[in-house]
Amino acid sequence: QVQLVESGGGLVQPGGSLRLSCAPSGRTFSSYVMVWFRQAPGKEREFVAAISRSGSSTTYADSVKGRVTISRDNAKNLVHLQMSSLKPEDTAVYYCAASTRPWLEVLTSRPDYWGQGTQVTVSS
Repeated sequence: QVQLVESGGGLVQPGGSLRLSCAPSGRTFSSYVMVWFRQAPGKEREFVAAISRSGSSTTYADSVKGRVTISRDNAKNLVHLQMSSLKPEDTAVYYCAASTRPWLEVLTSRPDYWGQGTQVTVSS
């Protein structure tokens, strides 16, 4: 069982930046593909970004590509989502998730473990 705790959300002005962090519990952090999702009010949860177990591969949703960077530190059991040039449409609850599935299945499978989410609000 993995427990995921997100942090770093908050209110930011359009064009601003924010870094989200996720701290999974347990000693097997490096065995999980880590994924960020988000859910805006009245919308379905959507994929944002994912990073492979070693951190050598990443993938992003088209809506955030070029503005978001996912990274991980396996020694510190941390995964980050650095967001810049934020837009009002980025407003959502952001969820960290951990997957035991193969990297090539990250976009077609549902992660095994989920955090509680952290609110990001982009508004002037």
